[in-house]
Amino acid sequence: MLSFLVGTLDRTLLLLPISWQPRSWLGFHIPGLGVLLTLVVVLATGVFAANIIGQRLVMYWEGLLARIPIVKSLYSSVKQVSDTLFSSSGLAFRKVLLVQYPRQGSWTIAFLTGQPGGDVANHLKGDYVSVYVPTTPNPTSGFFLMMPAADVVELDISVDAALKYVISMGVVPPEDKSAANGAA
Repeated sequence: MLSFLVGTLDRTLLLLPISWQPRSWLGFHIPGLGVLLTLVVVLATGVFAANIIGQRLVMYWEGLLARIPIVKSLYSSVKQVSDTLFSSSGLAFRKVLLVQYPRQGSWTIAFLTGQPGGDVANHLKGDYVSVYVPTTPNPTSGFFLMMPAADVVELDISVDAALKYVISMGVVPPEDKSAANGAA
């Protein structure tokens, strides 16, 4: 698998002009140079996008996408979700919860995302919370549920620790803060 990946990335060297290709000026092939080239291109793209000119190009590109009818709605939705999830304010996942899902007696990690609002709240009787149940091992996909507040258990775990727990499929359990505090 690694050999296939390195071989595929080494083919990116063929995109260079022949006089720039390492084989033409060294006389032999060095495996892994394509990986290095790929890393340099990704790094250079990041540096370029982070500076003023790059930021203006990104804003121009977003403006262009905002003018395309179907792309506009998809892009703006995905951007809004990603901005919320990856914001530094950390309001996307407020607390870590334990909920019974997908059936009674089965428990899983969930994140409190807020409370139902709008017309949805008018149709729910009682106190409900909005939760996000991530899937394993890719927590960017999951399920959005509205559950009675009485049916969720709030955990004393950081969001980062809970995400590691989910991504590791339960192999890396979060630290028990009560046991850690008792030992100190």
